[in-house]
Amino acid sequence: MSDIWITIIGYTASICMVLGYLPQAISTIRTRRTDGIAMPTFIMLGLGSIFFVVQGIALANWPLVITNVITTICSVIIFAIKIHNDYSKGHGRK
Repeated sequence: MSDIWITIIGYTASICMVLGYLPQAISTIRTRRTDGIAMPTFIMLGLGSIFFVVQGIALANWPLVITNVITTICSVIIFAIKIHNDYSKGHGRK
């Protein structure tokens, strides 16, 4: 496969991944609702994104780096809101 096709596939995957994460992040930020979010899932997705950033830097693969920096940020935001909501519920506050 030629380098141009590999690059096109990489950027296409990046767009798909970002478009997959952004709606959840935007919805969570706007509504602050996290009841349906499974914490283990977001922890693993966030860790996976961090490791892909490291791998992308090591390989100088910019689609991989850019995508996973964005998805890591989305995961951290959702994680923080989820922790805040779960902590508030555990202490009788809403």
